[in-house]
Amino acid sequence: MTLSRVVLWRHGQTVHNATDRWQGHLDSQLTELGREQAAAAVPALSTLEPTLVVSSDLQRAAETARTFTEATGVRLRIDKRLRETDIGEWQGASSTEIEQRYPGALRTWRSDPTWAPPGGESKVEVAARAAEVVAELDVEVEGTVLLCAHGGLITAAIGQLLGLPLSAWPQLGGHGNCHWSILGRRPGDDGRWRLVSYNLQA
Repeated sequence: MTLSRVVLWRHGQTVHNATDRWQGHLDSQLTELGREQAAAAVPALSTLEPTLVVSSDLQRAAETARTFTEATGVRLRIDKRLRETDIGEWQGASSTEIEQRYPGALRTWRSDPTWAPPGGESKVEVAARAAEVVAELDVEVEGTVLLCAHGGLITAAIGQLLGLPLSAWPQLGGHGNCHWSILGRRPGDDGRWRLVSYNLQA
């Protein structure tokens, strides 16, 4: 094991965020505010000295990540496994529309990490692909890695990496646009990740 810290950074505001529409794998763009949020986060994230940035391939995350790497010169890698949750038939809909079409489904989604929206994937499945990325980086990268991804993936990944029981996952709050969380570990911790900071912002 070589990683000592993983920083999970959510992308900046998108058009869909601003209009309260669920995105999933839809490739929505950053708003001007989203670009400003990304730039504002660079100084604080730079103090963490990541040696590599790995981003989701969706443009909202990739553009956010490039804002950091172009300012700092840190290497950028794109990994499709860091995509947001595939929410199937919910993509592009508002919360109100989802509740109208699928009464009670949002409550189930928020309380049961093993449940998936129609045509989509569960939080457990999302966490598994994110944890796979971290496990591979753990034998390759020393020090700190910055993962630029999505709110749903970040929360699920934290639950998985901390080894929390599934019943505790719904207690993890969401991440604001361009907010980040930090997982760390120390020698002698038997590889266990610890939550250092949660939902920070510039």
